[in-house]
Amino acid sequence: MASGRICLGVAALVLAAAVGVGHAAPSDDRQAELRHRVKHDCGSCHGMTMKGGLGPPLLPEVLAAQSDEGLADVILHGVPGTPMPPWRSEITREEALWIARLLRRGVLP
Repeated sequence: MASGRICLGVAALVLAAAVGVGHAAPSDDRQAELRHRVKHDCGSCHGMTMKGGLGPPLLPEVLAAQSDEGLADVILHGVPGTPMPPWRSEITREEALWIARLLRRGVLP
């Protein structure tokens, strides 16, 4: 009986990780700030509709090959030798992951 509960518990954790449950979403006010930042700061290079410009497109089909964690690393640490700056002094890792999930779903700010 106990092993059955453990298996269910492990299955629930795996499912939660797979769908992104357990990641604390920023507050509604902070989400609005982050959406503004994505639209204006990211949009200045990646295009206001994220279809590309100076920077590459940030569309779901382009980002599909990247993990949320990998995208968050780029957001936080930038890309040396390119105009992509690091944002780690202004946003948290959880916020960078939230932005990555937003972009991968194709939700425009």
